Amino acid sequence: MTEPDHLSPGAPHYATPDLRRRRLLFRSTHRGTYENDLMIGGFVRANLTSLTEADLDALEAVVEMPDTDLADWLTGRVPIPPEEETPMLRRMRDFQTR
Repeated sequence: MTEPDHLSPGAPHYATPDLRRRRLLFRSTHRGTYENDLMIGGFVRANLTSLTEADLDALEAVVEMPDTDLADWLTGRVPIPPEEETPMLRRMRDFQTR
């Protein structure tokens, strides 16, 4: 069974902002690794209600990144490569280090 267009990962702009927020919260807390569930999910929980449409777009792009890279970048074990460094990814890393 396929998801309706408004729920499919390739069609985030068809969804309402509230639906996008709920989907991002679920995806950020069910990453597959406990460390990323805590880091990414913690950031999303703390900022979910204040995220703009542009922030939602940026966050959707970040949650598509591989877990191993995100864990290394968000903990500071590995610097974020310049080609991957976005304002949202920096916000998430800074959230982890405060």
